[in-house]
Amino acid sequence: MKNIKTKLYDIIFEAETFGGKLFDILLIVAVIVSIACVSMESVVSIKHKFGKELVMAEWFFTILFTIEYFLRIFIVPKTKSYVFSFFGIVDLLAILPTYLSFFIPGSQMLLTVRALRLLRVFRVLKLTRYTNAIQILMTALKESRAKIIVFLWAVISVVIIIGSIMYLVEGPERGFTSIPKSVYWAIVTMTTVGYGDITPHTSFGQLIASALMIMGYSLIAVPTGILTVELSSVTHKNECKLKCRNCGKACHDLDAKFCNVCGKTLA
Repeated sequence: MKNIKTKLYDIIFEAETFGGKLFDILLIVAVIVSIACVSMESVVSIKHKFGKELVMAEWFFTILFTIEYFLRIFIVPKTKSYVFSFFGIVDLLAILPTYLSFFIPGSQMLLTVRALRLLRVFRVLKLTRYTNAIQILMTALKESRAKIIVFLWAVISVVIIIGSIMYLVEGPERGFTSIPKSVYWAIVTMTTVGYGDITPHTSFGQLIASALMIMGYSLIAVPTGILTVELSSVTHKNECKLKCRNCGKACHDLDAKFCNVCGKTLA
């Protein structure tokens, strides 16, 4: 039994072996086909013509992924570490919607979450070096979350105040029927989306709208600046962790393989 579990582990969790690489490729193909089937089922003409076949395909892939999920639980050394990991949660979410469709009709359309399973292509194509870049981005987002939350709170306060003012200035007769709807208009205007379903008609209202639109450009500039600074800081910290054992020089580029001072291979 132990040998079987070891062989299955090498196939399912390892991508360096031939069997592991083949398994991951077949899994990715199955995920792509299953997402295509779910997408086609949402097209009325296709569903009317191939509805039964698509449902059968949906159940086929769900049962296949269910077997694979429980196999992973069976063979992994630490069950909890897999079940509560990112891919463990994604694997579970990839099969739940079909079973939920018994209780919530139409929930099978959420099977498109299977697209997240395609992230395993990084392992198959040996693109794991890019995971470091993902970690840097996530760390930068985490470090800048307090500043971004403060900024978003300021934006929310502005749109609530402007929305309330526009409700008083324009009134229900010009489409601003309530404060929530006026706040909706302020959000649409400040983000420079401009649906045009509600527009100010008075000169004062148009002046406020103009000021709000100009202010809206900061929505892009401020959070982008905050994130850029944090990205630079996190990247610099990570680069300084890369130290040459021969001469002691630190702060190399993240993708550096040799020391830029003595030329020795970096560990």
